[in-house]
Amino acid sequence: MEMDSLKQLYLEELKDLYSAEKQIVKALPKMVKNATNSELKQAFSDHLQETEGHVERLEQIFEMLGEGTPRKKCKGMEGLIEEAKELLEQDASEEVLDAGLISKAQHVEHYEMAGYGTVRTYARELGLDEQADLLQQTLDEEGNANELLTQIAESSVNAEAEQGEEEEEETTSRRSDRQVSRSVVSEGTRSRSGGRGGRGGSRSTSRAAARSR
Repeated sequence: MEMDSLKQLYLEELKDLYSAEKQIVKALPKMVKNATNSELKQAFSDHLQETEGHVERLEQIFEMLGEGTPRKKCKGMEGLIEEAKELLEQDASEEVLDAGLISKAQHVEHYEMAGYGTVRTYARELGLDEQADLLQQTLDEEGNANELLTQIAESSVNAEAEQGEEEEEETTSRRSDRQVSRSVVSEGTRSRSGGRGGRGGSRSTSRAAARSR
């Protein structure tokens, strides 16, 4: 599409943001489901409702501009959401997953903040003050959501992820010690019994399998 005016660029950026918001509306329920920290789960749930409001504001702006509902695909947001999906496929502990979800969500917030800051400025330049005010409301809400995620990360989630890692290392160390002890005992038993062995086995579960559903 040929663009030869700021208004055309403004409209294209609005279409990009609309697609981004629609994708986020679809992705947030899975983040709510997989978050285990109660504050984080609530933050994602609240922001889902806010995001639905962002979609409505953009639709209001398109109506002001005499434009229909756009069908443009925001590839940037598509990539960010794909990264979040890949995180959910990892066999991460609950604490580490929460920290990772905050990271992915803040990538999304910064993408949106940059976009809304740009279109708000375009709207002011074009004399579309009512639209600029609507865009500023959304920009403020995105900024508040980002700050809340930082607070949750710094007050609890990051520390819980670090503590979980330390506990995992201790558990692994204890298991290793037990395996060494059992090996020594088993060797002694086989020596005394002429090499008779026992039965053993191991089981593993994937935390990622449940998250992908």
